[in-house]
Amino acid sequence: METLKKLFPLSWKYTKDVSNFIVGIIIQAVASILAGAVISLATMLVNWIPAVGGLLAWLIGIVGSLVGLYFLAGIVIQILVFTKVIKD
Repeated sequence: METLKKLFPLSWKYTKDVSNFIVGIIIQAVASILAGAVISLATMLVNWIPAVGGLLAWLIGIVGSLVGLYFLAGIVIQILVFTKVIKD
């Protein structure tokens, strides 16, 4: 449990009441959208490099997928903590 608290600190921070819970989910969703936009822009810019653009775009795509998965897991864990399925 301590490892989850260290990996997903926002999931435990915003679980006091309903309004705090909603703010936490909105923060994680907006962060995910912003990270996706930055990674998408980086992928488009890297594609202009002739020799290694495709490989770099592929690697950036993998990183982008992992970032999206991290935020999704954070939201799911926050919901589980709020509903007391996961104990503090």
